[in-house]
Amino acid sequence: MDTKAEAYDFRRPDRIAKNQLRAIHQLHENFARSLASSLSAYLRAYAAVNLVSVEQLSFTQFTQRLPAPTTLISLGMKPFDGNALLEINPSLVFPVLEMLLGGTGKVSTKISREITEIEQSILDGLLRIILHDLRSAWLGVTNIEFSIESHETEPQLLQILAPNEAVVAISIEVRIGDTAGMMNIGIPSIIVKMLRQKFEQQWIIRRTQATEEDHARMLRLIRPAVIHLDARLQGPTLGVDALLDLKEGDILAFDYPVGRAVDVMLNGKLKYQGEVVASGRKRAVEIKQLAAAP
Repeated sequence: MDTKAEAYDFRRPDRIAKNQLRAIHQLHENFARSLASSLSAYLRAYAAVNLVSVEQLSFTQFTQRLPAPTTLISLGMKPFDGNALLEINPSLVFPVLEMLLGGTGKVSTKISREITEIEQSILDGLLRIILHDLRSAWLGVTNIEFSIESHETEPQLLQILAPNEAVVAISIEVRIGDTAGMMNIGIPSIIVKMLRQKFEQQWIIRRTQATEEDHARMLRLIRPAVIHLDARLQGPTLGVDALLDLKEGDILAFDYPVGRAVDVMLNGKLKYQGEVVASGRKRAVEIKQLAAAP
């Protein structure tokens, strides 16, 4: 009987089962949620962490996607032989460094250089938080002790894996205030395959909603974070002639009736409606209700 031949690319990594990739996706969604809480507490600013993608690539394909220079950390994975790779984009590293040194995190120009040894030591606290939350996320499958083994800056010079060796590539977006950047994790596929049975046994049903304990933990971690609140009166619209004629003592009438609620914004998003009142010798806003969903 004739059989149909199929083309095979020997450079293509041996595929991991789709259900296992889905489990890894869920695992790192949990990691992203936990990291958002931890970063908010550590940096005292609201942080949002979102899982962008989980896919299987060759090690060469993975490193070719990374910027250069960048911050690269080779990770030990005890008790397993082999190394994972953690990469943090410069667009995230330098604003975080600026925040850790007491600034707002706003970097006026794009910085494309290697970090110094001093900057590297300042980042150690951030790396400890990332690895702690990563280890906690993997505890649902197995106990992996992630540890820093070396720091690098050039993806193309890395030799921790063979060029065609398969890795599970995890891309994560991190937003802190007005700053956004990517973080990438590469885990050798061979280690993931070794854990297939544990994925099947221990990852049958994962929680999709936060428990009361999760809410309490998040509230405890996020309490020190800084949130910007604004009460806004919109208008009025002025012509250029009227603007040029303005002088001290002129009164500008807003387009707000006296009884209309004032919009109250949290980090630039409409959250409440209230009323402008006096509190001692200061102006204040009294919250009247939650704003209607857009």
